[in-house]
Amino acid sequence: MTTLPLRHHPVRVLFVFVAAVVATAVVGSLFSVSAGDEYLGLQRPSWAPPAWLFGPVWTVLYALIALSGWLAWRNGAGRGELTMFGVQLVLNALWTPLFFGLGWYAVAFAEIVLLWLSIVALAVVFWWRSRTAALLLVPYLAWVSFAGALNVSIAALN
Repeated sequence: MTTLPLRHHPVRVLFVFVAAVVATAVVGSLFSVSAGDEYLGLQRPSWAPPAWLFGPVWTVLYALIALSGWLAWRNGAGRGELTMFGVQLVLNALWTPLFFGLGWYAVAFAEIVLLWLSIVALAVVFWWRSRTAALLLVPYLAWVSFAGALNVSIAALN
């Protein structure tokens, strides 16, 4: 009996993208168990969102990220493009331990700049595979831009 390549099982591959994004979220959540209380204890700019908003926003963003990766894959994204997808997930997962786990606000800001650059690069390469995949990354990029501004503001205030 022969097995079909994954390309013939798009729903299974969608689950792989979802699993990768869920793993990223889990890593972040391991370091953010007390993040809400810690966030409230920080000096924050007046425009900082309430702590409860982060969970729902990231849930939507993670769904868009997984869908983006899957659409790019469906449109022929190769190993390099998928590696870039993985790199941005790793950078995404690293920010929470740096910011909340270690309290290294300046280092977390430098890391979020790398994350931002990786999202821009990913959107550019995905654009050539699937404009929809690239556009699905725009809310993620916008939120990371906002998070970067919030990060640097908190670093300056604390």
